[in-house]
Amino acid sequence: MRVLRSPAAVQRWATHQRESGHTIGLVPTMGALHEGHLSLVRAARHACNQVVATIFVNPTQFGPTEDFARYPRTTRRALALLRHEECDVVFMPAGDQMYPAGFQTYVVTGDLATDLEGRDRPTHFRGVTTICLKLFTICKPHRAYFGQKDYQQALVVRRMVADLNLDLVVKICPTVRESDGLAASSRNRHLGPADRERALAISRVLFEQARALRNGLYTARAAERRGRQALSKAAGLRLDYFSVRQAHSLARPGPSDRDLVLLAAARVGRTRLIDNVRVRLNSGR
Repeated sequence: MRVLRSPAAVQRWATHQRESGHTIGLVPTMGALHEGHLSLVRAARHACNQVVATIFVNPTQFGPTEDFARYPRTTRRALALLRHEECDVVFMPAGDQMYPAGFQTYVVTGDLATDLEGRDRPTHFRGVTTICLKLFTICKPHRAYFGQKDYQQALVVRRMVADLNLDLVVKICPTVRESDGLAASSRNRHLGPADRERALAISRVLFEQARALRNGLYTARAAERRGRQALSKAAGLRLDYFSVRQAHSLARPGPSDRDLVLLAAARVGRTRLIDNVRVRLNSGR
């Protein structure tokens, strides 16, 4: 496994791989790897000749009051895990290589990015799309792999790829869950035993309301209301949102919509967690 720190070095490597007829799979990460990231590496390994992972804690996707300084930085462990998964290249740039002095060009995001995560984090997706576009330009992947856990992010990046006619496919892979049902996340390591127990309410309520929708017990609006009420009352949680949306557009669903996603964000102590569950309703209902 090669560790490259220069954008120019990665571009030379990627150009050579493409000219040699190889397919490149990209897994962007911020380095605090967990089983969700590793599942993306395995998916890329299965489908592509060459796999490149990135390790870069991107400052532009953190707001002024968010946890950039607290974000786990476990580079040595991440490199060991990527080596074990037979990753071919790790791109690990310094901050000034991605955002040199005088940097002033950003990707402007649209309606997909204005609600949910974008409502209280107005610059978040601008930072996500900007760093992803830079990584796509540098690493030249045929496929880029994202986890469903960051559902809105994956849709925003997919929209950018389509709108800008980028020559790659965004693959969204299933959320990996820990044994107790908590969605795998780098932020889980901030949870003590008591907070972790409280955090389980997020996935529990998501799955409860998803089952109710699937079984025809509630409308989308009723499921959203019941989910919001349940998490608002959950001990030790501060709910940011609980919402039921169209799966492909994140618009409010109408009576005929059958492909839905339930999304939630809540704070447990100082740690903010997000999760979601897809639901495909029976077309006969």
